[in-house]
Amino acid sequence: MAVEQTLSIIKPDGVQKNLVGEIYGRFEKSGLQLVAARMMHLTSEQAQSFYAVHAERPFFSDLVSYMTSGPVIVQVLEGDDAIVRNREIMGATNPAEADPATIRADFGESIEENIVHGSDGVESAIAEIAFFFGDDGVCPRTR
Repeated sequence: MAVEQTLSIIKPDGVQKNLVGEIYGRFEKSGLQLVAARMMHLTSEQAQSFYAVHAERPFFSDLVSYMTSGPVIVQVLEGDDAIVRNREIMGATNPAEADPATIRADFGESIEENIVHGSDGVESAIAEIAFFFGDDGVCPRTR
């Protein structure tokens, strides 16, 4: 197993529902460590830039509106196979298709409001972490 880092976002509906502690607990219980975190209210420009890969898709404007509708918490998770592990903890994008006891199955309302985001691969994790935390925003665990 390789130690990896992945970006995770608790989306506006997760923050609104006060699920931050519950979600962090699930990450930590699965062996992932939090190595960076911040709460922020994305601007339209930030959301458009972050989700630029979806710019041509019909849901893009709704996605930007949703991601700017309230504060989010962005964090970097680290651990063995962190990308795959985080995606397993999140569950399928559509909560109706997510495995039981995943974040999206337990708390997601719809494919549009599905509580969390996670990087889908090593390259996207590197780019997404840099987007929110730059070169020096991640704090390695020393204890």
